[in-house]
Amino acid sequence: MDRVGRQGLERMVKLFYAKVPSDDILGPMYPKGDMQGAEERLFDFLMFRLAGDPTYTEKRGHPRLRGRHMPFKIGARERDRWVELMAASMREAEIPEDAAVQLDAFFLQVADFMRNVPEGNGINFNPRA
Repeated sequence: MDRVGRQGLERMVKLFYAKVPSDDILGPMYPKGDMQGAEERLFDFLMFRLAGDPTYTEKRGHPRLRGRHMPFKIGARERDRWVELMAASMREAEIPEDAAVQLDAFFLQVADFMRNVPEGNGINFNPRA
């Protein structure tokens, strides 16, 4: 987190959410009238997980990510697109490469955990490829 900083993380999240509305896979999953809210929730969650900032839990309690995302069909395709857009956002935000590699692993783990569609197991996706 030290190499990214609060402003770098905020920039990355903004760039990610700039891509979401027009994305054919992820766009339909996000609330059109609350993109700002979705952006804020992701930023707060990342600050909580990566920097220990309590804002997310103060506002929303325990993350319960899988449960909160159950209404959405999330398979390998959705997981891979989320990770792909996040990797592109990290590049655009000029996140240092060493930090981006660590964030890639974190994002892939979280995104894979969110899958709720029965399909083959395993991760064969490399966001840096």
